[in-house]
Amino acid sequence: MHDTYGTFWRYLSQELKDLIQEGDYLINDVIRHQSYQFKDYSFLVFPYAKAYEGFLKQLFLDTKLISRVDFISDHLRLGKLMSPNLVGRLRERSLYKKITEKVSKDLADRIWMAWKVGRNQTFHYFPHNYKALTFEEAEQIVKQIVNVMEEAYQKLAPEKPIGKTYTAISIN
Repeated sequence: MHDTYGTFWRYLSQELKDLIQEGDYLINDVIRHQSYQFKDYSFLVFPYAKAYEGFLKQLFLDTKLISRVDFISDHLRLGKLMSPNLVGRLRERSLYKKITEKVSKDLADRIWMAWKVGRNQTFHYFPHNYKALTFEEAEQIVKQIVNVMEEAYQKLAPEKPIGKTYTAISIN
């Protein structure tokens, strides 16, 4: 159940709230109660991964980790900027480096891993390593994404949240 009164939820744009609520609907009302078994549940992760990208762009803009020009650009590659493997090459443009310096390496790692697992490994197709997600794996990735969103908000946002903990999925 979502805490729709907490500051984290209020921070999200309506578009991001809609993505998360539609993802919840897919997981809780369509998939969990149907008898059809899919071979790959990656599609359940998509609305949350898309919300994660939008959330990070907004949070990074609000905390001045990216510029307004970066925010509106069609060419901003968050994954590249957040990669711990590119800190040396990107130097001061590295979001991984900025998050490490502003908060901690641990938070930078969690933000990166949620991106890597929730986007890179879920939605890219590799013929030599086809990864189909079970329902449980998709659900776990969704929880990881939403938990990291809340943690990033709590630790990076200028104003600290006062509300209850946000939970993406209600376990029935």
